[in-house]
Amino acid sequence: MKLGKSLIVAMTGVGICLALPGCEKVKEVAADAAGLPTDKNILFWTNDQRNKAFRMMDSLVPSNTIAAGEKPRILEQGKALPDEFQVDGKSLSIDQYMADQNAAGIVILQNGKIRLEKYRMDFGKDDRWTSFSVAKSLVSTMVGAAIKDGYIKSLDDPLVDYIPELKDSGYDGVTVQQLLTMTSGVKWNEDYADPKSDVALFNNAKPVDGVDPIIVYMKTLKNEAEPGTRWQYNTGETNLIGVLVAKATGKTISDYLSEKIWVPYGMSHDAEWLLNEGGKEIGGCCISATIRDYALFGQFAMNDGKIRNESIVPDAWFAKAGTKQADIGVPGRGYGYQWWTFDDGSFAAQGIFGQGIFVDPARKLVIASNGNWPSASPDDKKNQRIAFYNGVQAYLDSEASEAGQIEGTSDVN
Repeated sequence: MKLGKSLIVAMTGVGICLALPGCEKVKEVAADAAGLPTDKNILFWTNDQRNKAFRMMDSLVPSNTIAAGEKPRILEQGKALPDEFQVDGKSLSIDQYMADQNAAGIVILQNGKIRLEKYRMDFGKDDRWTSFSVAKSLVSTMVGAAIKDGYIKSLDDPLVDYIPELKDSGYDGVTVQQLLTMTSGVKWNEDYADPKSDVALFNNAKPVDGVDPIIVYMKTLKNEAEPGTRWQYNTGETNLIGVLVAKATGKTISDYLSEKIWVPYGMSHDAEWLLNEGGKEIGGCCISATIRDYALFGQFAMNDGKIRNESIVPDAWFAKAGTKQADIGVPGRGYGYQWWTFDDGSFAAQGIFGQGIFVDPARKLVIASNGNWPSASPDDKKNQRIAFYNGVQAYLDSEASEAGQIEGTSDVN
């Protein structure tokens, strides 16, 4: 039974606020007795509180269901990967890596088959975990689907063609593509530690005359750089992408995601998309799904959005979405259409506290994991995760090389 009326969530790329309206102290006491958080800021939650809350956010707050179909895709078992990899020049076991990351689960696919699957923290393959900004990569894919379906004409279209409430705001003159790449040039402060930052203030926006609260806040912002000339991480803009898709299609983004991917691609379980104070999905965050289904989404992206040999997105969509469209100032990395990109052709969906989907088309590799880092985005955890990805890549390269040498010997004989 959901407690949606008693808890409101406003989540961002670097934080999540939990508010109890009125004086519903009984429910607050009950949550406290269950070991669940009752304060407003996720950064103040204990590890134990996050361990409990992350796996049941959709039971605590309002959400829309992303319905799965009746025919889930069967994931075959492939050749098992080893129990340890060389990571940063040292041997690192899967168990130790998951402990270091405080990960509840990890699934590694290659060629669409499971090569490694492991869980801990009393979490299993049928359990859901909230993904935070991993949702950004899913909602951007819905833009591609909406273009393929004719709901959105072009990435070059002005955003105000679809969200007219943004006329005369900083987003007047910004294109759909510039929104996808976070290059709008609109002034935005993503510093969650600053109570006067946009990322803190827009959480408190309320619907006005039925207008989505994200529009209510974002239309107050001004432009400070020429659109397309500057990249700046902006969770509010991903929330606007959700508004864009909903307005263009006339459907909730949960229903559209179910229709285009969750059902036809054969996701194993229903997922849940958490809602804002206006009763709309939080486009920049907050999908609760199983690790296997996150991995399947990575597989879907690696196959350029094809389902039964027909892509639901325009041709070569992911070749652009998963490659650098904006320079983020980090050598070897960039930003695509709401995906973090690497110059070797791989790309990733990433969320605070350790959620991620890594996609490497060259090696036909997908790594999906979730977790509960000690803080939202600690450098040591992020760096270890990337080093682990690299360690898996290196192992697969050596495995392929060895297989090639064996095949060559066999051919000669």
